[in-house]
Amino acid sequence: MRSLLITRRGVATAIVATAIVAGLGACGATRPGSQASPPGRGTTTATPPASPPTTSPSPSPSPSPHPPATSSAVPATSPAPPASSPPASATSPAEPGLRPVTGWLAGKDWTVIPTGRRVVALTFDAGANADAVPSILATLRREGVPATFFLTGNFVRDFRAAARSIAAAGFRIGDHTVSHPYLTKLSDAAVRQEVLGGAAQITAVTGQDPAPLLRFPFGDASARVIAIANQAGYVPVRWTIDTLGWEGTAGHITPAVVVSRVLDAARPGAIVLMHVGSNPDDHTAYDAGALPAVISGLRAQGYSFVTLDALTG
Repeated sequence: MRSLLITRRGVATAIVATAIVAGLGACGATRPGSQASPPGRGTTTATPPASPPTTSPSPSPSPSPHPPATSSAVPATSPAPPASSPPASATSPAEPGLRPVTGWLAGKDWTVIPTGRRVVALTFDAGANADAVPSILATLRREGVPATFFLTGNFVRDFRAAARSIAAAGFRIGDHTVSHPYLTKLSDAAVRQEVLGGAAQITAVTGQDPAPLLRFPFGDASARVIAIANQAGYVPVRWTIDTLGWEGTAGHITPAVVVSRVLDAARPGAIVLMHVGSNPDDHTAYDAGALPAVISGLRAQGYSFVTLDALTG
């Protein structure tokens, strides 16, 4: 409060003007139920590249239990860093123990690693079943290729041995929520529970803290759920290329189609979406079958492989 005192002809007249500004507080540390993040995985203070790209708008949710068949087109880029302020609808204060994402990583569902280097991130979503986990792990080990696996809480609950084998092999694990719902249809509190609950289950079963990596089920995103994820300490990561291997024979997909979709759309910093499960109808696992040729084809084009820690630092 401030007061301005004006004196005229010996008579003092007081005029008082009051302004109240409300702000949000944010606390920092580790997520509930998780161990302290190892170096390079905890938060979001990485220095941004000279020209971080702006992601393309989120596609409409697919009715399929798998991520939607998005285009592999390269997202548009912008010379200006993305805005770091979340929308007002999701700016509730962070819970104690959480370290919100701020700066250049905030406010986006990332579709590409912003780099000019010829690197590609292979990522595998795990939800419906674990049928192809042994084959995928064997190929990655044999080829010496790092990868990132996004697990749901229900997956680690139902396929504990498979989840632990992924962690034991040293692969990076990210959060794919508890039950793989359409997050945009949930309340703020329910979105936070899906994100933080999934992380707690993953940590309890595998011993790995998935933070700050998060993938939205179905690629179903909005400014509101991105802001909630950022407040909870997570960076949402989508994909550049969807192999569509999850569609199986019903989608007229074959291992050769999977390979061509990846090799034709490869670009520096590309994020490739694959799955560890088989199609629930025809039990095909085309991503696993195509993986050796995907790896050899990318190497022939001069690409090497990174995990999504290359994005978050």
